[in-house]
Amino acid sequence: MKLSDRKKKILQIVVDEYITNAQPVSSKNIAQNYMQDVSSATVRSELNALEEMGYLSQLHTSSGRVPSIEAYKLYVSELMDKGKLTGKELSQIKSAFARQSGNMEEVVRNAAKVISELTDYTSIAVAAHDEDDVIEKISIFPFKEDRALLLVVTDRALIRDKFIAIPPDMTEEQLESANRLVNRTFKGKRLGEVMEASLAAEEQFASYKAIFDRVIDAISDYVNDKSGSVVMAGEDKILNHPEYAEVDKMKNFLSVVTSRDKIANMLSDDNDIEISIKIGGEDKNIPDDCSLVTATYSAGNVKLGTYGVIGPLRMDYQKVVSVLEGVGKILEDMVNKK
Repeated sequence: MKLSDRKKKILQIVVDEYITNAQPVSSKNIAQNYMQDVSSATVRSELNALEEMGYLSQLHTSSGRVPSIEAYKLYVSELMDKGKLTGKELSQIKSAFARQSGNMEEVVRNAAKVISELTDYTSIAVAAHDEDDVIEKISIFPFKEDRALLLVVTDRALIRDKFIAIPPDMTEEQLESANRLVNRTFKGKRLGEVMEASLAAEEQFASYKAIFDRVIDAISDYVNDKSGSVVMAGEDKILNHPEYAEVDKMKNFLSVVTSRDKIANMLSDDNDIEISIKIGGEDKNIPDDCSLVTATYSAGNVKLGTYGVIGPLRMDYQKVVSVLEGVGKILEDMVNKK
């Protein structure tokens, strides 16, 4: 059934009020503060109709209404007003990026932190790194008798480190020689090309085949293991919201934010969607009493990462979307200028 304009307005008021105050919204409140030209009886009748349609519920017969999951879905798709960040908030975002060092992973950490600070929710992020990253330099440093430290630098200034196994009888001179050969072979190539390196290359590596294999394995792990790049900020913000005074809800939330694999899966599902809003159980990784808002950023056809906010159904979606859009715009401008 299609909602009338008045029903939509009343539903929007209920959602906005409940997001702000976490208290059931009464017909008297709506009539007195928002719709003085409509009687409380009329508002009450409309609330009853919205409840029958599944958009509202009533905790007690004498209490006001609270939004259902369906109400939040309609709210974000049709009813939510466009938010706008203040000059102070925009300056805070710019300052967060001014502190970064050119390393994309540090950019991600700073972005996650400022998103959490501005929204008052837990923020999650994952740096974009895929098969299109181009290798600029590979460094292999001796560490122990049978281990070495591998550093891979890509064109996005992503520096990945990993310990790899080397033959126990390999000398430092041989390791340096292998390092030079690896750089000559892989520098300027996409990670995907390295992962698909032909066995024909083994001939030129000869005794360095073990190093060759370990480098390819490390790059494959880097591309495929998204959970390793998950960043989180403001985990304690959840305590600021009354919903999570309930132990079960807190446990559900912690079951998500303590699993990097779950977070990585949540952030990798919508790589082609600029802003994605999932409400209460729309994603198998998200508890029914939580919502997730994510944004995937790119500049010059290069993905810069995916960022998100996870919190209660009673999330301030307008604020969250505004912050994610603001961060995306400033991040894109910063990258384009560089």
